[in-house]
Amino acid sequence: MTHVWPDLAALALLVGVDDHGSLSAAARAAGVAQPNASRTIAALERDLGVPVLLRHARGSSLTAAGRNVVDSARELLQAVRTHERRIDVVVGAQHRRLDLAASLTVAEQLVPRWLGRLREAMTDADVHLQVHNSTEVVDLVREGECTIGFVETPQLPAELHTHLITTDELVVVVAPTHPWARQSEPVSADELARTPLILREPGSGTRATVDRALAGRSPVAPALEAGSNAAGLATAASGADPAVLSRLAVARWLERGELVAVRVAGVDLHREIRAVWRDDLDSRVARRLVAIACDDHR
Repeated sequence: MTHVWPDLAALALLVGVDDHGSLSAAARAAGVAQPNASRTIAALERDLGVPVLLRHARGSSLTAAGRNVVDSARELLQAVRTHERRIDVVVGAQHRRLDLAASLTVAEQLVPRWLGRLREAMTDADVHLQVHNSTEVVDLVREGECTIGFVETPQLPAELHTHLITTDELVVVVAPTHPWARQSEPVSADELARTPLILREPGSGTRATVDRALAGRSPVAPALEAGSNAAGLATAASGADPAVLSRLAVARWLERGELVAVRVAGVDLHREIRAVWRDDLDSRVARRLVAIACDDHR
């Protein structure tokens, strides 16, 4: 015999008859019109092939079959409510969770302040941050591993959505003992290209900006490819070679006098910091974070 999957609304009405003593009272408790309730119970009886209610002047009562159905229906409806509560927890947690990726410079210099404000605005936000270079951040967003990313590379794929957060510039910095620190004239683009520089690794937004700025000038090989801003800064401060890094990253080193900013001419070292995401940005946490980041730089 083929059994029809039970109509939960019909079962709930039948339980209501047992609780309230009549179909009309059960319908009122469920917020269902009386005619609709009668049709629902009639359909249940057709599906089961047996009557479940006895109608009489004082109301309705359960048949023996109806009593058996109600006993199992209570367990089933309770299981459904438990399932719904668990689904609500899962969905709620998913809506609160944000998988975020940011390039190293943005993660070190900007994201902590943004997340602090996000925590104030959305105390239930559950943020998971990954820190990579810009190319890797873009890959994570493209592959759906992260909902949103923050990058500062000019090399953005057309299939991703982007939003401008702020602008940044790269700065050529040297130790106070370096000859460029005492040079009155700006360093030309050609001289910069001829000089072994301390640069970030390929794939970083910083490196992509430098490569774009010096394109066509046949720059020499870097003196060092640093996997972090800290490594590049410390190496430059040792007096070795000039470094080209974000102004955000070098600001404190300049304030302390451990590094000196060098003026350059004929080269554009500005770049944009952007949020990137795939498809529609339906995460309320991500939308709030983007709004906070933009507001932070107005």
